[in-house]
Amino acid sequence: MPLTPIPDALWLAEALRLAEEQGGPLEDAEASRLARAAGGDLQRRILVRAERLAQRDGLDQALRHWRQGARLAVLLLAALAVGSGAGLAFAALGDGSRPVNLLWALGSLLGLHLVTLAGWALGFAFGGEAGSALGRLWLGLSERLLRDRRGAQLGPALLGLLARQGLQRWALGLLSHGLWLLALLAALAVLLAQLATRRYGFVWETTLLPADSFAALIHGLGAGPALLGFPQPDLALLRASGEAVVGGEAARQTWAAWLLGVFALYGLLPRALLALLCLVQWRRGLARLALDLEQPGYSRLRERLLPSSERLGVSDLAPAQLHQPHAGHAATTTPGGLLVAVELDGERAWPPALPAGVRDAGILDDGAQRRRLLEQLSRQPPARLLIACDPRRSPDRGTLALLGELARAAGATRIWLLPAPSGETLDQQRLGDWQAALDELQLPWNDRATWRWLESGDD
Repeated sequence: MPLTPIPDALWLAEALRLAEEQGGPLEDAEASRLARAAGGDLQRRILVRAERLAQRDGLDQALRHWRQGARLAVLLLAALAVGSGAGLAFAALGDGSRPVNLLWALGSLLGLHLVTLAGWALGFAFGGEAGSALGRLWLGLSERLLRDRRGAQLGPALLGLLARQGLQRWALGLLSHGLWLLALLAALAVLLAQLATRRYGFVWETTLLPADSFAALIHGLGAGPALLGFPQPDLALLRASGEAVVGGEAARQTWAAWLLGVFALYGLLPRALLALLCLVQWRRGLARLALDLEQPGYSRLRERLLPSSERLGVSDLAPAQLHQPHAGHAATTTPGGLLVAVELDGERAWPPALPAGVRDAGILDDGAQRRRLLEQLSRQPPARLLIACDPRRSPDRGTLALLGELARAAGATRIWLLPAPSGETLDQQRLGDWQAALDELQLPWNDRATWRWLESGDD
């Protein structure tokens, strides 16, 4: 069963919460407006806002880079596990020039595995961070491979999101048991290759302990594998192997099968079962994964995204940093064209005579008019939008941001740079600034009204 990934929207929302708590609120007027238009409960609106901000600031790309770094880190750890498992097998059996001490071989193959397994069990039983060292190593490798400063909060956001839902222990347990299972499988493959291509003699030895007690220990270790079909050495073979290397082919095959059975029962089987348990618990917990809406960062968004009433005045602090405006287009539209003007003075007669099927949205002079129009466009985005601008004004950041936001709320957008009133001329430098700014926004512009396009979409 493949590992189900964490939903990107939850991860992005948590990363943005941490970023705003540390660096101050982000400019989110458009994202909040779209979140309110999407409807739903508070969590759904927070997720819509997070997706829009992540797309605007490039955090969604940083998350994809983080995932790539995390996968590469897992591959590096997996390669290390395979190499370590192969090394354990070579150390346990040697090159065949000397007899294999059965208990030393088992200690080499299972010693570190059993110690780490006991440590994981104790940490899990007493509520500690089982597998935290391996988890920190994985996170450290992922962040080093990320190389994207925009994703600095992705790692802490992931840990915080998992910890509050009780998933961290299952995720780290799955990583730990999965890597150990891979190492033990590599060791098993090398063991089989060595036993199939070399002749080994087996012996057990003791100086301080009674021979009968040692033989009973070996016999007891083989009792479990015997239930699974692995051969169990009889008492005669046990006593003979404790005194000298038994050279018969049957004895060598019995001891080799005994060693493989003990390794499979006490090594591979516990790791495989625990990895499966962690995977099942991970999937169950992931289905219940949700944001902690009692966090201060989310509580601050409640009134803006799920308002009980419309408020006037300043509702947000100034943004910690400005973002570069950009244009776009709406995915779904309603038929027809719309004309709107931005900050025109009273010298111009407005609106001009409009073709049939073209609506006039008036002149946007203040924030209230802009918000009303944007709310309307979010519900009914027009197929074509023509925005009239006075090139005698400077193309400031606020105006360009408004043009980009209007463009993202329509199917197709064009800019009409109005001619100078009678008796006046346009400043060519300022006109060039307008043209350069609109080209950077990737918005087509013209010094004449494109009525046919606005009416029918035909140039």
